[in-house]
Amino acid sequence: MKLINLSVQGMRRVGILDGDHVVDVLAVHEAQPFLSTTDIAALGSTVSVIAQWDHLHALFDKAVSLSRSGVGRTPTQSAHLLAPMAPSTILCSGSNYLSHNQEKANADTSGKEPEFFVKTGDCVVGPDEAIVWDPVLTQKLDGEVELAVVIGKPGRHIAVKDALDHVFGYTIVNDVTARDRQVRRRPDGSYWYELGRGKLFDTSAPLGPCITTRDEIPDPQAIMVRAWVNGELRQISSTSQMIWSVAELIHFFSVNMTLRPGMVIITGTPSGTAWSSDEELGGKWAGTNGMVKAQGYLQPGDTVVCEIDGIGRLSNPITR
Repeated sequence: MKLINLSVQGMRRVGILDGDHVVDVLAVHEAQPFLSTTDIAALGSTVSVIAQWDHLHALFDKAVSLSRSGVGRTPTQSAHLLAPMAPSTILCSGSNYLSHNQEKANADTSGKEPEFFVKTGDCVVGPDEAIVWDPVLTQKLDGEVELAVVIGKPGRHIAVKDALDHVFGYTIVNDVTARDRQVRRRPDGSYWYELGRGKLFDTSAPLGPCITTRDEIPDPQAIMVRAWVNGELRQISSTSQMIWSVAELIHFFSVNMTLRPGMVIITGTPSGTAWSSDEELGGKWAGTNGMVKAQGYLQPGDTVVCEIDGIGRLSNPITR
């Protein structure tokens, strides 16, 4: 199943993608009542839906079935999709693809352990919402397509063998980055990272278009990820190329903190970023598979499209 958020008369609603249509669960209920008062309260946010999914998933199946009579059902192109959730915490793993490590200046831990940084729900925007180009913050705005893992079951010190049992589903995050804030050069020519200002800022986490539940992606290490800028293929790889698997990252982050329903883990990006064409910041082009080398960083008027098999496409324009 693919969970979404949609805007209906300015109000956020939880819904479902069903083929080329959107199902508004509450609108289906209003036409053909089938939810209890408690169920309706749970529809207040995607996070509450995730926390109560064991009970709600059968009701969501029923909503899809009832909608096929024509109630609560809208063609996707006519719907206003929002980010499918507002996570409290986005736990981020950098340098998790060998191909990305080959194209950039590396920190001391690159490829040796996950590079741990954090984004928050304040960074999130949804499908077709703008990524803001802010020249006061950065002159080197870059994007990174990443598989995002949505936690569905709480846990601490989660064993790798049990980790996927804690997954609710998967979505796409564009890990938008201010490279000139992130990458700093020492006098000896080596580099170090400042991941706070380089990664966490307004509109730096486009997320969506949906959350695909875990049952539809049984192996998160066997799916393709791609990104385009203005129609040029910039990134393409398989999640099989991750250094640390989804299960290993869940274990890693759970050592630091209790993972809770609605938290998100993003899993790194493959080669093809604009950084790879920036020799000033240690970039080294390592593209393959028909990828087009970036001639510069993101600029107002550009459009970034991120795609992951089994989830969909996330498109966002760059605006001043």
